[in-house]
Amino acid sequence: MQITLTMPKLSPTMTNGVVVKWHKSQGEFVEANQLLLEIATDKATVEYQSLDSGWLRKILVQNGDEARVNQPIAYLTETKEEAVQEPPKTKETPPNTSAASSSDLKDDRVEEKTNKEPSAANHIAISQPAFVPEAPLEQYQFSRPQNAGRLKVSPLARKLAKKGGLDLSNIKGTGPEGRVTSRDLKGAPAGRNVAFHSREKPRVIPGSYEEKPLSPIRKIVAQRLQEAKSFIPHFYVSIKVNVQPLIDIRQQLKKQNIELTYNDFMIKAAAIALKKHPNMNSGFNSVNNAIVRFKSIDISVAVSLQDGLITPIIRHANFKNVDEISMEIKELISRAKEGKLSSEEYKGGSFTISNLGMYGVSEFIAILNPPQAAILAIGGMLAVPVVSNGAIVPGMEMTVTLSCDHRVIDGVDAAQFLATFKGIVESPAVLLV
Repeated sequence: MQITLTMPKLSPTMTNGVVVKWHKSQGEFVEANQLLLEIATDKATVEYQSLDSGWLRKILVQNGDEARVNQPIAYLTETKEEAVQEPPKTKETPPNTSAASSSDLKDDRVEEKTNKEPSAANHIAISQPAFVPEAPLEQYQFSRPQNAGRLKVSPLARKLAKKGGLDLSNIKGTGPEGRVTSRDLKGAPAGRNVAFHSREKPRVIPGSYEEKPLSPIRKIVAQRLQEAKSFIPHFYVSIKVNVQPLIDIRQQLKKQNIELTYNDFMIKAAAIALKKHPNMNSGFNSVNNAIVRFKSIDISVAVSLQDGLITPIIRHANFKNVDEISMEIKELISRAKEGKLSSEEYKGGSFTISNLGMYGVSEFIAILNPPQAAILAIGGMLAVPVVSNGAIVPGMEMTVTLSCDHRVIDGVDAAQFLATFKGIVESPAVLLV
């Protein structure tokens, strides 16, 4: 009997997968539940075990190639001698991303109720203008200043020019073979750095470029963020937070060899604030047009990968102390960068935190991560003058910005949540309780 192995759907949003590596060669025998291949999905690289035993007779999708979900990628047979029967080729119909089958919609409703993300099949296809790069300037000729590439300068003139900050690029030398000498410096313009131009010309035509196909992760990130920004009514609320008390308490812990990051504290503070404001721990089911009230506080943390973003999740964050959160998020981030997260570690979540403060960003606005209704953007800590007891003193301040889905959350809810978050961070002892 022949078995057709198809590209499995390994995440709710997966529409295509890339075969990273076959662990069995064509002609080898495969045991059931044995590692067969690695597949890069829109979220991570997943090890796939064979569901059946048999001989791997033909590999249809090679390492590095992409296939649609349910597209045949290999044939297995029960016996080594059995002939492989390939189905007749038919004209392929491109996948319809503007509508979903009834079975897809049913599956997505079940997943939404259990804190899963909606299928990409439910997203409305977006028509966008064609933006393409301009053609390279094939006939462009690189030009130089008059003496560029052949400037000859006497040692004394070179020394005097550098000392005086003189530009020699357009000076006509009066020495042998047009050499610039010290007596020629009277005509050199001042106020510019000396430019001794290189003889080398650029080898690349202006406007040249190369195109790099989107990775599975980057492709789904691009699609989901574009749809989120286009169809979800965002609104934004910002607040400034005095973080000097948090800095002080972190330094005290560090002296006791307790290493915690500021992001660890932010996750804990958000969990406490979400507990006090449950309306913020919500989402929107775009299939049923219904508000989703998540019953557990599961905080997604945006992590940058080489091929895109992924959001590992701290489950039941309000039940964990800062140290537990710190250890868990470090381990999740490490495995995320290796592409080794299991699906339940990044699928779902009720609220997202994105922190760019460590990159020197003072403040920014984040795009919602559907179906979640809120995401908190955390900026960097800046030294600022503050008023304390009627006097201006040095202080440290941070700006946080909350992006919300206005179908689910009102402005007052967002403002109250931020006020609570601010109060917690400014009184950080509560984070250690």
